[in-house]
Amino acid sequence: MLVEFTLVTVLLVVLFLGIVQLALALHVRNTLVASAAEGARYGALADRTPDQGAERARQLIRTALGERFADAVRAATTDVDGLPVVVVEVRAPLPLLGPIGPDGLLVVSGHALDEKALGP
Repeated sequence: MLVEFTLVTVLLVVLFLGIVQLALALHVRNTLVASAAEGARYGALADRTPDQGAERARQLIRTALGERFADAVRAATTDVDGLPVVVVEVRAPLPLLGPIGPDGLLVVSGHALDEKALGP
């Protein structure tokens, strides 16, 4: 009886920790996607630049996740189907052991239609 209880408890603890780890990774990814999208929208405004959008994304990431996740944020303009678009890309560590993980494995981006290039 004691052996079975121990084996089941170990299995349940491992399963629980795996679910918590998956939830943490999804939280980090979703926060990065939302921050990149908000940065792209901010940088695409008529009175803003893509670099200001990247800085906005950095601020949001620092506030939500910490400085380590906001190290590699870049912004650029590109064309998608003939339309000018601001793209904010974020490269961040993938949290594999709690908040600790290898750098640069998680890459997300946000896109927004560039208002400046469309004109009045």
